[in-house]
Amino acid sequence: MNKTSPDHQPFDAMPLSVQGLTPNTQEESLTPKAVRAGRLQMLMVLLVCAAPVVASYFSYYVIKPKNRTNNGELILPPVAMPADQDLILRKQDGQTLPVSALKGQWLFVTVAGGQCDSQCEKKLYEQRQIREALGKEKDRVDRVWIIHDDQPMRATLAPAMQGAWVLQANKDQLKAWLSPQTGNELQDHWYLIDTRGQWMMRFAPKIQPRQVFKDISRLLRAAGAGDEAGRQ
Repeated sequence: MNKTSPDHQPFDAMPLSVQGLTPNTQEESLTPKAVRAGRLQMLMVLLVCAAPVVASYFSYYVIKPKNRTNNGELILPPVAMPADQDLILRKQDGQTLPVSALKGQWLFVTVAGGQCDSQCEKKLYEQRQIREALGKEKDRVDRVWIIHDDQPMRATLAPAMQGAWVLQANKDQLKAWLSPQTGNELQDHWYLIDTRGQWMMRFAPKIQPRQVFKDISRLLRAAGAGDEAGRQ
C-alpha cells in the first residue's frame, strides 16, 4: 500500500526506542472504560428503538403473580387471536366480522347464550359498570359479548348493549382461543384481550367488580396509549 497513517508507519521507518512504543493520544482514548461507554450508548439506542415492543409486553408483567397484587389470573404466555378462518364471528345483522377487526383496542369479553339468563344479565350489567368506572380511559376498552349458541340476542337487552360488540361464534371454535378454569364453563368468566388480540387475563366466576376494575385500570396505566380510543 502507498498510503500509511501516522499510527501505522512502515517497519523500517519506526524509531527503535522505548518512546516509539508509547501509545499516542488517539490510542489512549480507547481505554476499556471508553469501550464500555460506547457499548452502553449503542445499547441505549437499541432500547429506544425497541421501546414500543417493550411497552406492550410490560403490561403483561406489571402485575406479577408473586406480588399477589392482581385479582385476575394472568395468562402466560398470552394466547394469540385466531386467524379469521379459524374463528367465524357474526354480527347481529348476520354479516361476518373478521376477527382481526377487533385488534387495536382492549377487549373486555363476556361469553353467554343469546337468551341470557339472570346470571348472564348481571354479568353484562357489571361489565358495563366496570367500563364506565374507568372514566376518561373507558374509550380504550371495548365491551364484547360473544354469544356461543345459535340463539339471537334477547331483544330486551338491546338498549343495554348499545355501543358494545355483540357477536355470535361457534363454541368449539371459541374454545380454541379462550378457555375456562378447570371445573367451570366459558360463560363463568370475564376475559381480557390486549390491543394485539392476545388473551392475557381471566377473571374468576365470583370475583368482585371492583377487583376487576383495579386490574384493568392498572393495565391501562402500564400500557400507555396506542389503542384506538372511541372506536365503539
